[in-house]
Amino acid sequence: MLVSLRLPSLSSLFSPSVSGRHPSVLLRRYHRWFSVFAAGFSAQSTVSVSNEDAVHSQKSNRVQDRGVTPRSQDFNVWYLDVIEQPELADYGPVGGTMVIRPYGYAIWEAIQDYLNMKFKESGHNNMYFPQFIPYSFIEIEASHVEGFSPELAPVTIGGGKDLEEKLVVRPTCETIVNHMFTQWIHSYRDLPLMVNQWENVTRWEMRTKPFVRTLEFLWQEGHTAHATLEEAEKEAMMGDRKALQAGTSHNLGQNFSRAFETQFTDESGQRQNVWQTSWAILRVAVICLYGCKPKASVVIIPIWKKDDDRAGVLNAASSVTEALQAAGIKVKLDESDQRSLGWKFNFWEMKGVPLRIEIGPRDVSSGSVVVSKRDVPGKQGKVFGISMEPSNLEAYVKDKLDEIQSSLLRQAESF
Repeated sequence: MLVSLRLPSLSSLFSPSVSGRHPSVLLRRYHRWFSVFAAGFSAQSTVSVSNEDAVHSQKSNRVQDRGVTPRSQDFNVWYLDVIEQPELADYGPVGGTMVIRPYGYAIWEAIQDYLNMKFKESGHNNMYFPQFIPYSFIEIEASHVEGFSPELAPVTIGGGKDLEEKLVVRPTCETIVNHMFTQWIHSYRDLPLMVNQWENVTRWEMRTKPFVRTLEFLWQEGHTAHATLEEAEKEAMMGDRKALQAGTSHNLGQNFSRAFETQFTDESGQRQNVWQTSWAILRVAVICLYGCKPKASVVIIPIWKKDDDRAGVLNAASSVTEALQAAGIKVKLDESDQRSLGWKFNFWEMKGVPLRIEIGPRDVSSGSVVVSKRDVPGKQGKVFGISMEPSNLEAYVKDKLDEIQSSLLRQAESF
């Protein structure tokens, strides 16, 4: 039985302790990301931009001036604001589609990089199955076609001619995976067979929302075949033997293997149907991960008013950037001079960067910097006079990043 669960908060996905665990364990960690993300934007806060820094398009101008709608006021508008303002995605020209912008796609790449490593450590190999699937495959498993029929995108013409057999654009891959598993699995020696695919799928959704429901979306599908129910349950289930829907983890049983006759010869020479699982991550994980794992952990903003101060401030900012990068900290130096200071502060807060370092002429003279924490707005989150000396600054920055993570996790646990 498939059970939808509200999961408890979990430790970070990026903890070294996850090494070698099954995908269902990894997927459970996605639950925490949304809560941490939500906690990162206070329900009472709105962040606005000064009128002098109007952005290029009228739409963006309107949204930036309005600020982020408080979550308590309108959750749906808040959700769209925190996608549009950090430039994670935009609407595509076809209704129900979206364009994932560079910042949003970089987060998806980070998800792929990490999970690819973990999948391979646990014995799963990447493959790629065709995007076009014979409609007859969908019809083989009756409950499958019943559930997906309203969302299918059929293809009846190719190369200017009517196709002999109707196809569908991939809505999910259980059918084509089983067709191929049937070709590859013959004996118990061929099991377990564990594969993963990074892909785009198409489902003709009637009501769409970016990263949650769109006509086409990116995700991954893991598919495994096992000799016994116990092995399949170990792959797909949690400790309480319930399936997971935060990520999604399914014990498919033998439904598809019976329909497609995916069988193997066991050790006693008998023909048996394989036991199967499938699992995937939520598309909304891109939004969730944005809240607590941005492209940069620290943004450095040089500040000067007089041209005579510019070179000294920029040199100091570059030195601090190099020192932190050498310590393995992800740093972005924003030395652009096309925007005001307030616009930059707002921009990087919306990008989810947890720490901001400000360096001005006085800081250069005193060999110190100003550090601001994203989770504590205003002057309360600013600390002055932090030494630029590399070892001191490195230790301070790492300590504050850990402190912010712990703070957001506490808020997530009470969310």
